[in-house]
Amino acid sequence: MGSYIIKRILVSIPLLLIISFLTFVLINLSPLDPAEVVLHAQGVPKITDELMAQTKAELGLDKPFIIRYFDWLVACLQLDFGNSYVTGEPVWSLIGPAFLNTLKLTVVSSVVIIILSILLGVVCALREGTIIDQSVRGFSFFLATMPSYWLASLMIWYFAVKLDLLPTNGMDSYRSYILPVAVIAINYTGIYFRVVRNSMLNHLNEDYVLYARACGVPERKITIHILRNSLQVAISIFCMAIPIILGSTVVIENVFAWPGLGSLSVRSILSRDFPIIQAYVLILAAAFVLFNTLSDIINAAMNPKLRKGL
Repeated sequence: MGSYIIKRILVSIPLLLIISFLTFVLINLSPLDPAEVVLHAQGVPKITDELMAQTKAELGLDKPFIIRYFDWLVACLQLDFGNSYVTGEPVWSLIGPAFLNTLKLTVVSSVVIIILSILLGVVCALREGTIIDQSVRGFSFFLATMPSYWLASLMIWYFAVKLDLLPTNGMDSYRSYILPVAVIAINYTGIYFRVVRNSMLNHLNEDYVLYARACGVPERKITIHILRNSLQVAISIFCMAIPIILGSTVVIENVFAWPGLGSLSVRSILSRDFPIIQAYVLILAAAFVLFNTLSDIINAAMNPKLRKGL
């Protein structure tokens, strides 16, 4: 198992390097000159060629492209993403707290989604074709198709404005998590519980289930065994759900004024703050690679046959 983990991590390193290079390339393809962004942020009334050349030299933009990339990559490995073009502050001092706030929202939402998905998936699989199964699937499909910003607005209007039960923005207490987590859970549970349901249904028709029932094994033990086998398939989906939620909180964070990565990324895009945008894209890409690797390792631990594939 140890050799598999090492091999899987080594495979991920070239992927991260490719992602970092593409991130750097795409940001540098912007038609807007970073030096011009810095000078505008500093409130320079008249931008001259001399000022542009001086600013480029200060930012290291006068160096060859490949040298700038390697300098940036080495700095990123030390969690030094440079300074904001707009505020001049270190990027990590801005993106670090925002990342932690988004991570808190993501972790709480993921736990709620996983619990609800497993519960609903098991109930619907064991009650296949009944009114419970059809109602849960129909209602979840209806809720999952709602735009998150519209659903969030409705929940703010009803629970925060009309009933005055919950705050509309910020993250002052545990009550601030309820509405954002509810919106995220509604959007994703309707998708992921179907994975558990379908996996359960596949295992319910396996020969070992028929044999266990013929031998008089209690239905509760059979259900637990089926669920354990079914989660081997669902675990990959759940692992990848975390970075997906991490990257899709932009709308929710802006609607609820949540001080996270989503809000910070929107402000950075509008102000053309390239260092923050680069760091944001790189962090999300690294999260996808990390959780994909983690998913493979967990699956290999649960199913030794998968280790032979690498």
